[in-house]
Amino acid sequence: MEAKHEIYMENMISKIENRLMQYVQVTSQTARQAELIDAMRYSLEAGGKRIRPVLVLEFCRMCGGTDEQAMAAACALEMVHTFSLIHDDLPEMDNDDYRRGKPSCHKQFGHAVALQAGDALLTEAFGTVIRDPVLEPEIKVELMKILADETGAAGMIGGQIMDMSYVTRTDVTLDELKAMVSAKTGALIRGACQMGCIAAFAPLEKIMLAQQYGEKLGMAFQIVDDILDVTGSLETLGKPVGSDAEEGKTTFVTLMGLEKAKAYAEKLTWEAEEILQQFADHAFLLDLTRELLTREK
Repeated sequence: MEAKHEIYMENMISKIENRLMQYVQVTSQTARQAELIDAMRYSLEAGGKRIRPVLVLEFCRMCGGTDEQAMAAACALEMVHTFSLIHDDLPEMDNDDYRRGKPSCHKQFGHAVALQAGDALLTEAFGTVIRDPVLEPEIKVELMKILADETGAAGMIGGQIMDMSYVTRTDVTLDELKAMVSAKTGALIRGACQMGCIAAFAPLEKIMLAQQYGEKLGMAFQIVDDILDVTGSLETLGKPVGSDAEEGKTTFVTLMGLEKAKAYAEKLTWEAEEILQQFADHAFLLDLTRELLTREK
Protein backbone atom coordinates (compact mmCIF):
# COMPACT_ATOMS: atom_id res chain seq x y z
CA MET A 1 0.00 0.00 0.00
CA GLU A 2 1.20 3.51 -0.78
CA ALA A 3 2.66 5.36 2.20
CA LYS A 4 0.05 8.12 2.05
CA HIS A 5 -2.71 5.51 2.08
CA GLU A 6 -1.12 3.71 5.03
CA ILE A 7 -1.13 6.96 7.00
CA TYR A 8 -4.70 7.67 5.92
CA MET A 9 -5.82 4.22 7.08
CA GLU A 10 -3.97 4.48 10.38
CA ASN A 11 -5.72 7.76 11.09
CA MET A 12 -9.09 6.25 10.19
CA ILE A 13 -8.50 3.22 12.43
CA SER A 14 -7.43 5.49 15.29
CA LYS A 15 -10.71 7.43 15.00
CA ILE A 16 -12.70 4.19 14.95
CA GLU A 17 -10.92 2.70 17.95
CA ASN A 18 -11.24 5.90 20.00
CA ARG A 19 -14.96 6.02 19.33
CA LEU A 20 -15.41 2.32 20.12
CA MET A 21 -13.90 2.88 23.55
CA GLN A 22 -16.20 5.84 24.11
CA TYR A 23 -19.22 3.71 23.30
CA VAL A 24 -18.14 0.80 25.53
CA GLN A 25 -17.09 1.94 28.99
CA VAL A 26 -18.10 1.53 32.61
CA THR A 27 -20.80 4.03 33.60
CA SER A 28 -22.90 4.58 36.70
CA GLN A 29 -25.44 2.22 35.15
CA THR A 30 -22.92 -0.57 34.53
CA ALA A 31 -20.59 -0.21 37.52
CA ARG A 32 -21.78 -3.49 39.03
CA GLN A 33 -21.20 -5.21 35.69
CA ALA A 34 -17.67 -3.91 35.25
CA GLU A 35 -16.27 -7.37 34.45
CA LEU A 36 -18.66 -7.64 31.52
CA ILE A 37 -17.57 -4.23 30.18
CA ASP A 38 -13.91 -5.22 30.66
CA ALA A 39 -14.48 -8.36 28.59
CA MET A 40 -16.21 -6.36 25.85
CA ARG A 41 -13.38 -3.83 25.75
CA TYR A 42 -10.73 -6.56 25.90
CA SER A 43 -12.09 -8.11 22.73
CA LEU A 44 -12.65 -4.78 20.99
CA GLU A 45 -9.09 -3.71 21.85
CA ALA A 46 -7.58 -6.91 20.42
CA GLY A 47 -6.93 -5.00 17.22
CA GLY A 48 -7.30 -6.58 13.83
CA LYS A 49 -7.48 -4.99 10.43
CA ARG A 50 -10.74 -3.05 11.12
CA ILE A 51 -11.65 -3.66 7.48
CA ARG A 52 -15.41 -3.54 8.02
CA PRO A 53 -15.62 -0.15 9.78
CA VAL A 54 -13.06 1.28 7.35
CA LEU A 55 -15.31 0.20 4.47
CA VAL A 56 -18.28 1.94 6.09
CA LEU A 57 -16.39 5.22 6.44
CA GLU A 58 -14.82 5.03 2.99
CA PHE A 59 -18.00 4.25 1.07
CA CYS A 60 -19.72 7.06 2.94
CA ARG A 61 -16.92 9.45 1.95
CA MET A 62 -16.93 8.30 -1.70
CA CYS A 63 -20.68 9.00 -1.80
CA GLY A 64 -20.23 12.53 -0.45
CA GLY A 65 -20.80 11.88 3.27
CA THR A 66 -18.72 12.60 6.36
CA ASP A 67 -17.06 10.44 9.02
CA GLU A 68 -19.60 11.63 11.59
CA GLN A 69 -22.47 10.42 9.43
CA ALA A 70 -20.89 6.95 9.20
CA MET A 71 -19.12 6.51 12.55
CA ALA A 72 -22.00 4.98 14.51
CA ALA A 73 -22.65 2.45 11.75
CA ALA A 74 -18.94 1.69 11.47
CA CYS A 75 -18.56 1.03 15.19
CA ALA A 76 -21.80 -0.94 15.34
CA LEU A 77 -20.55 -3.24 12.61
CA GLU A 78 -17.24 -3.75 14.41
CA MET A 79 -19.13 -4.63 17.59
CA VAL A 80 -21.08 -7.27 15.68
CA HIS A 81 -17.89 -8.62 14.13
CA THR A 82 -16.21 -8.78 17.55
CA PHE A 83 -19.25 -10.54 19.04
CA SER A 84 -18.92 -13.18 16.32
CA LEU A 85 -15.22 -13.69 17.06
CA ILE A 86 -15.83 -14.15 20.80
CA HIS A 87 -18.45 -16.82 20.08
CA ASP A 88 -16.41 -18.43 17.29
CA ASP A 89 -13.53 -19.03 19.70
CA LEU A 90 -15.69 -20.90 22.23
CA PRO A 91 -15.15 -24.68 22.67
CA GLU A 92 -18.55 -25.42 21.08
CA MET A 93 -17.49 -23.60 17.92
CA ASP A 94 -13.87 -23.29 16.71
CA ASN A 95 -12.31 -23.94 20.14
CA ASP A 96 -9.45 -21.44 19.70
CA ASP A 97 -7.37 -20.42 22.71
CA TYR A 98 -5.84 -17.39 20.99
CA ARG A 99 -7.19 -14.47 19.01
CA ARG A 100 -4.80 -11.96 17.41
CA GLY A 101 -1.92 -13.16 19.57
CA LYS A 102 -3.81 -12.80 22.87
CA PRO A 103 -5.79 -15.33 24.91
CA SER A 104 -9.34 -15.62 23.59
CA CYS A 105 -12.03 -13.87 25.61
CA HIS A 106 -13.23 -17.12 27.22
CA LYS A 107 -9.65 -17.96 28.24
CA GLN A 108 -9.18 -14.54 29.81
CA PHE A 109 -12.58 -14.11 31.50
CA GLY A 110 -14.16 -17.55 31.55
CA HIS A 111 -16.76 -19.16 29.36
CA ALA A 112 -19.87 -17.55 30.87
CA VAL A 113 -18.55 -13.98 30.84
CA ALA A 114 -17.29 -14.35 27.27
CA LEU A 115 -20.69 -15.60 26.13
CA GLN A 116 -22.41 -12.62 27.75
CA ALA A 117 -19.81 -10.18 26.42
CA GLY A 118 -20.59 -11.32 22.89
CA ASP A 119 -24.32 -10.98 23.50
CA ALA A 120 -23.84 -7.51 24.98
CA LEU A 121 -21.78 -6.33 22.00
CA LEU A 122 -24.49 -7.50 19.60
CA THR A 123 -27.21 -5.57 21.42
CA GLU A 124 -24.96 -2.54 21.94
CA ALA A 125 -24.41 -2.38 18.18
CA PHE A 126 -28.08 -1.63 17.58
CA GLY A 127 -28.15 0.77 20.53
CA THR A 128 -25.19 2.65 19.07
CA VAL A 129 -27.09 3.32 15.85
CA ILE A 130 -30.33 4.19 17.65
CA ARG A 131 -28.69 6.70 19.99
CA ASP A 132 -26.58 8.45 17.34
CA PRO A 133 -27.26 12.22 17.42
CA VAL A 134 -26.29 12.83 13.77
CA LEU A 135 -28.33 10.39 11.70
CA GLU A 136 -31.92 10.96 10.62
CA PRO A 137 -34.47 8.43 11.98
CA GLU A 138 -35.23 6.94 8.55
CA ILE A 139 -31.52 6.40 7.90
CA LYS A 140 -31.15 4.65 11.26
CA VAL A 141 -33.95 2.28 10.28
CA GLU A 142 -32.25 1.46 6.96
CA LEU A 143 -28.90 0.89 8.68
CA MET A 144 -30.41 -1.40 11.30
CA LYS A 145 -32.22 -3.37 8.61
CA ILE A 146 -28.92 -4.07 6.83
CA LEU A 147 -27.27 -4.87 10.16
CA ALA A 148 -30.03 -7.33 11.08
CA ASP A 149 -30.19 -8.96 7.65
CA GLU A 150 -26.44 -9.45 7.34
CA THR A 151 -26.02 -10.66 10.94
CA GLY A 152 -28.90 -13.11 11.34
CA ALA A 153 -30.00 -16.46 9.97
CA ALA A 154 -29.65 -15.37 6.34
CA GLY A 155 -26.29 -13.74 7.04
CA MET A 156 -23.26 -14.26 9.26
CA ILE A 157 -24.87 -16.47 11.93
CA GLY A 158 -26.54 -18.65 9.31
CA GLY A 159 -23.19 -18.95 7.57
CA GLN A 160 -21.59 -20.15 10.79
CA ILE A 161 -24.25 -22.85 11.08
CA MET A 162 -23.51 -23.98 7.54
CA ASP A 163 -19.79 -24.01 8.33
CA MET A 164 -20.34 -26.21 11.39
CA SER A 165 -22.53 -28.64 9.45
CA TYR A 166 -19.89 -28.98 6.73
CA VAL A 167 -17.21 -30.16 9.18
CA THR A 168 -18.73 -33.64 9.39
CA ARG A 169 -19.11 -33.95 5.61
CA THR A 170 -16.64 -35.02 2.96
CA ASP A 171 -18.87 -34.21 -0.01
CA VAL A 172 -19.19 -30.40 0.29
CA THR A 173 -19.41 -28.88 -3.19
CA LEU A 174 -17.87 -25.63 -4.40
CA ASP A 175 -21.33 -24.06 -4.70
CA GLU A 176 -22.12 -25.01 -1.10
CA LEU A 177 -18.81 -23.58 0.06
CA LYS A 178 -19.45 -20.32 -1.80
CA ALA A 179 -22.91 -20.03 -0.21
CA MET A 180 -21.45 -20.53 3.24
CA VAL A 181 -18.67 -17.98 2.70
CA SER A 182 -21.09 -15.47 1.17
CA ALA A 183 -22.99 -15.60 4.46
CA LYS A 184 -20.38 -16.20 7.15
CA THR A 185 -17.61 -13.93 5.86
CA GLY A 186 -19.21 -11.94 3.09
CA ALA A 187 -22.31 -10.70 4.90
CA LEU A 188 -20.68 -8.14 7.19
CA ILE A 189 -18.27 -6.98 4.48
CA ARG A 190 -21.16 -6.61 2.07
CA GLY A 191 -23.19 -4.89 4.77
CA ALA A 192 -20.35 -2.48 5.56
CA CYS A 193 -20.22 -1.23 1.99
CA GLN A 194 -23.99 -0.75 1.83
CA MET A 195 -24.19 0.96 5.23
CA GLY A 196 -21.56 3.49 4.21
CA CYS A 197 -23.59 4.44 1.17
CA ILE A 198 -26.84 4.62 3.13
CA ALA A 199 -25.28 6.90 5.75
CA ALA A 200 -24.36 9.29 2.92
CA PHE A 201 -27.89 9.29 1.40
CA ALA A 202 -26.50 7.62 -1.73
CA PRO A 203 -28.88 6.54 -4.52
CA LEU A 204 -29.95 2.92 -4.86
CA GLU A 205 -27.64 2.43 -7.85
CA LYS A 206 -24.58 3.17 -5.68
CA ILE A 207 -25.83 0.97 -2.84
CA MET A 208 -26.23 -1.95 -5.24
CA LEU A 209 -22.73 -1.42 -6.68
CA ALA A 210 -21.33 -1.35 -3.16
CA GLN A 211 -23.14 -4.59 -2.37
CA GLN A 212 -21.62 -6.26 -5.46
CA TYR A 213 -18.15 -5.01 -4.55
CA GLY A 214 -18.55 -6.28 -0.98
CA GLU A 215 -19.69 -9.69 -2.19
CA LYS A 216 -16.57 -10.15 -4.30
CA LEU A 217 -14.24 -8.71 -1.68
CA GLY A 218 -15.71 -10.96 1.03
CA MET A 219 -15.24 -14.08 -1.08
CA ALA A 220 -11.66 -13.14 -1.96
CA PHE A 221 -10.98 -12.31 1.70
CA GLN A 222 -12.01 -15.80 2.82
CA ILE A 223 -10.01 -17.50 0.07
CA VAL A 224 -6.91 -15.66 1.25
CA ASP A 225 -7.72 -16.72 4.83
CA ASP A 226 -7.90 -20.35 3.63
CA ILE A 227 -4.56 -19.96 1.88
CA LEU A 228 -2.92 -18.41 4.95
CA ASP A 229 -4.13 -21.30 7.11
CA VAL A 230 -1.87 -23.46 4.94
CA THR A 231 1.04 -21.09 4.29
CA GLY A 232 1.07 -18.80 7.35
CA SER A 233 2.50 -19.06 10.88
CA LEU A 234 1.25 -18.51 14.44
CA GLU A 235 3.74 -15.67 14.89
CA THR A 236 2.49 -13.81 11.83
CA LEU A 237 -1.23 -14.56 12.07
CA GLY A 238 -1.60 -14.39 15.85
CA LYS A 239 -3.74 -17.56 15.78
CA PRO A 240 -3.06 -21.27 15.22
CA VAL A 241 -2.48 -22.39 11.63
CA GLY A 242 -3.41 -25.71 10.11
CA SER A 243 -6.63 -25.86 12.13
CA ASP A 244 -8.75 -26.30 8.99
CA ALA A 245 -6.85 -29.46 8.03
CA GLU A 246 -6.94 -30.79 11.61
CA GLU A 247 -10.71 -30.40 11.74
CA GLY A 248 -11.19 -31.84 8.27
CA LYS A 249 -12.78 -28.65 7.00
CA THR A 250 -13.57 -28.16 3.35
CA THR A 251 -11.93 -24.95 2.11
CA PHE A 252 -11.15 -23.35 -1.22
CA VAL A 253 -7.67 -24.84 -0.93
CA THR A 254 -8.91 -28.39 -0.33
CA LEU A 255 -11.43 -28.15 -3.18
CA MET A 256 -9.40 -26.22 -5.74
CA GLY A 257 -5.79 -26.67 -4.74
CA LEU A 258 -3.47 -23.87 -3.64
CA GLU A 259 -2.68 -22.37 -7.05
CA LYS A 260 -6.25 -22.40 -8.38
CA ALA A 261 -7.47 -20.86 -5.11
CA LYS A 262 -4.93 -18.06 -5.51
CA ALA A 263 -6.03 -17.49 -9.10
CA TYR A 264 -9.70 -17.34 -8.07
CA ALA A 265 -8.94 -14.78 -5.36
CA GLU A 266 -7.08 -12.69 -7.95
CA LYS A 267 -10.04 -12.87 -10.35
CA LEU A 268 -12.52 -11.76 -7.68
CA THR A 269 -10.20 -8.93 -6.64
CA TRP A 270 -9.94 -7.72 -10.24
CA GLU A 271 -13.74 -7.76 -10.55
CA ALA A 272 -14.08 -5.81 -7.31
CA GLU A 273 -11.60 -3.25 -8.61
CA GLU A 274 -13.67 -2.84 -11.78
CA ILE A 275 -16.74 -1.99 -9.70
CA LEU A 276 -14.77 0.61 -7.75
CA GLN A 277 -14.08 2.51 -10.96
CA GLN A 278 -17.72 3.65 -10.83
CA PHE A 279 -17.12 5.57 -7.58
CA ALA A 280 -15.42 8.94 -7.42
CA ASP A 281 -12.10 9.33 -5.59
CA HIS A 282 -11.59 5.58 -5.12
CA ALA A 283 -7.76 5.46 -5.06
CA PHE A 284 -7.43 4.52 -1.39
CA LEU A 285 -10.00 1.73 -1.55
CA LEU A 286 -8.47 0.40 -4.76
CA ASP A 287 -5.10 0.21 -3.00
CA LEU A 288 -6.67 -1.49 0.04
CA THR A 289 -8.45 -4.04 -2.15
CA ARG A 290 -5.16 -5.06 -3.72
CA GLU A 291 -3.43 -5.08 -0.32
CA LEU A 292 -5.98 -7.55 1.08
CA LEU A 293 -5.19 -9.97 -1.74
CA THR A 294 -1.47 -10.06 -0.91
CA ARG A 295 -1.68 -9.80 2.88
CA GLU A 296 0.27 -12.17 5.14
CA LYS A 297 -2.15 -12.09 8.08
